[in-house]
Amino acid sequence: MNLNSLDLNLLIALDALLKEANVSRAAMRIGLSQPAASHALQRLRDLIGDPLLVRTGARMELTPRAQGLRGPLAQVLDQVRGLFVPEDFDAARSERQFRLMMPDLAVELLMPSLMEKITQAAPNVRIDVVPWRGSAIFTAEFARTIDLVISIGNAFSGFHRQRLYTDRDMLAVRRGHPAGTKLKKRDAFVNARHVAVVGRGQAEDLIDTWLRGKGIERRIALVVPGYIQALHVTARTDLVAFVPRRLIAALSKQLSLVSVTPPLDPGIDEQFMFYPTRAQMDPGSIWLRKLMLETGRELDRDKRRAA
Repeated sequence: MNLNSLDLNLLIALDALLKEANVSRAAMRIGLSQPAASHALQRLRDLIGDPLLVRTGARMELTPRAQGLRGPLAQVLDQVRGLFVPEDFDAARSERQFRLMMPDLAVELLMPSLMEKITQAAPNVRIDVVPWRGSAIFTAEFARTIDLVISIGNAFSGFHRQRLYTDRDMLAVRRGHPAGTKLKKRDAFVNARHVAVVGRGQAEDLIDTWLRGKGIERRIALVVPGYIQALHVTARTDLVAFVPRRLIAALSKQLSLVSVTPPLDPGIDEQFMFYPTRAQMDPGSIWLRKLMLETGRELDRDKRRAA
């Protein structure tokens, strides 16, 4: 292929066509007329040697070749856009909007301190937090729409990972719970009625997966999608929640909760910060990641002081 004859605007058209799988919607997405989008599609077909979009009944579908182009094309366009990113990020004057995905646990523990830093350094910056949506969402297209993700787990393709802080799981019960410290013993723990936390994309509470490996099954009385909900219910019932220690400590006074050491220790929990490869050299992303890492390290420093 002779790159000198390639119109780079065709890549923008191709990106829209691959996203929409519809010529009319692709035209609207990039501000073209429908005839112009149809012409671009024909040029792309001739260039690539593949129909890209084919009619199936009343709708258009991407060919296998087109499906395979989605990820690589997204990365190429991100790299091209990166050529025009400003070399410096002026936090004090910036009106940039950052999009973060994290579970309720991370919002509770990290966002108050992080927002205090941002308010002081960048009063016009906006942070949009979206709820955790499961590991299946980590695609090339998702990487283009997100700045940071806070989660446990292994690395995701197209993302870099840095550890934020560590924690341990404890039992949360309301103050005055009839079982109280007896829950430290295995029999009392097994016989208690528990709240399980099953987030999006999970089949069960991760602690139950671990307990089953030890030959233990909890009595699950309630399943909720988040830790905050689990603690609110626990504070007003005799149910027991197996949740991160830091979260119990953060809400213990407000909800009148106490923590109890479980009869089995599942070990250290690690929370990580993930950011897309496309943002590795982006000054704004670097600035935000630095603040987030500082916030996570403050949690670990607080833990060492309390020890």
